[in-house]
Formats: sequence, structure tokens, C-alpha cells
Amino acid sequence: MKAVIETGGKQYYVEKGTVLYVEKLDAEVGSKVKFDKVLMVNGVVGTPTVKGASVTAKVEKHGKNKKVLVYKYLPKKRSHKMQGHRQPYTKLVVEAIKEK
Repeated sequence: MKAVIETGGKQYYVEKGTVLYVEKLDAEVGSKVKFDKVLMVNGVVGTPTVKGASVTAKVEKHGKNKKVLVYKYLPKKRSHKMQGHRQPYTKLVVEAIKEK
């Protein structure tokens, strides 16, 4: 079974056993997360979601991505600014995909 889910403003193509790194979720490590916003299951596309479909995943860990450096520079103004950002994420493993 294959599905497309939406979380954190992004869409992910998943099947059983898929490892996902998504925007940080408020869930304990080891707990299960259920996604009801399923856009497609086995080629059946919803309008906008497939009614009754859900995807269950287990939370493996929380962490932060590598640092991204942002450098702002204004020529002829003697102005510059360097700033770093590390985006938090949640690592998930898909356990089950349920159709209608």
C-alpha cells in the first residue's frame, strides 16, 4: 500500500516501513502518531482528502537539522549580518496505512 500524506505544510509519499523526517511534532518518543490528511491511497485521489483513510507512524526521535547560514550584505552601506538557523525535526517510521 502506498499513500500521500500532508503534515507541516508538505506532502510525503509513504509506504509501510518508510522513514520520514518531518517538521517537529508534539509527541513523545515511542508514541504513535495518526495522520488523517491522506491525499491519495493506492492511486485513489481524494477531493481534497480520502475520507476514512489514515496513516499511523511511530515517533523514533526528535532532533535538529544541520545549521544553515544566512548572510545579509548591503553594499556601500558597511552593513552585513550573519545568522545561523537549525530547524527542529521529528523522525517517524510508518507502521500502517488504512484505507476506507
